[in-house]
Amino acid sequence: MPELPEVEVVRAGLEPAVTGATVLGVEVFEPRSLRRHDPLAGVFETLLTGRVMQRPVRRGKFLWIPLEGTPRRAIVAHLGMSGQILLREPGTVEAGLLRIRLHIEHPLHGELWVHFVDQRIFGSMAVDALVPTADGAAAGLGTDEPLLPTQVAHIARDPLDPAFDDAVFFAALARKKTDIKRALLDQTLVSGIGNIYADEALWAARIHYAQPANTLSRVKARTLLAEVRHVLEKALAEGGTSFDAQYVNVNGASGYFSHSLNAYGQQGKPCPRCGTPIVREQFMNRGSHFCPRCQRLRLR
Repeated sequence: MPELPEVEVVRAGLEPAVTGATVLGVEVFEPRSLRRHDPLAGVFETLLTGRVMQRPVRRGKFLWIPLEGTPRRAIVAHLGMSGQILLREPGTVEAGLLRIRLHIEHPLHGELWVHFVDQRIFGSMAVDALVPTADGAAAGLGTDEPLLPTQVAHIARDPLDPAFDDAVFFAALARKKTDIKRALLDQTLVSGIGNIYADEALWAARIHYAQPANTLSRVKARTLLAEVRHVLEKALAEGGTSFDAQYVNVNGASGYFSHSLNAYGQQGKPCPRCGTPIVREQFMNRGSHFCPRCQRLRLR
């Protein structure tokens, strides 16, 4: 599933192409890709056609494009496991499984097509109402407005968000008896972190994935948060992590962070720090990758 760096790469790629563009028309080829759209709010195509799009915004793994006018609404996109948002020249025949197409016209770039491609149909698009943020700060990266979609209102801020509150995060960890990795994956506690970057940050901080969150010292918790930010920023600089053709940016190009992974997907290979083989264990219907020597489970 695309995590914060991958979604941010898509947001940044969309920004110059869609900001200020008008939606000329909408084609929906797969109704299941509208599963999160509330039909009582109106017909998806009708709500979009004729509206002018503003600068795209991201919080954690969620991406939305506010629309000008009232009532305040936004196009909300969730990439799911295999969703892609691609910018295409008009007339392009899409090689992938095209689910939704937006016909847009930009004042500078002219007419473009925005394709939502999704192999597994776990992703979705929706038009959703914008509501005030709980803390009154800007909703996410890409906007100064304290407004976010109702579907995103329960999602916590991510560690790269200027309004992320370190102290609140540390206090929440101190109350959590659950495994630290489970806490990192809890999008209501901290957003944007998935399996890949959780494993990488825990390896960098020398913390076992099953370490109870409330047993971390404040120093260790600070180290972990610093490593989370470092890993996310490095992945973002390298265009995200691509293991196959399912994650690409808006131009169809892959990211290169997979070449920089120290733990995730490295089972059987020597730990870059100590040489001990990396181990993979079952965790929450997925895998956890760690060094059994560097990341020892330490209980009180």
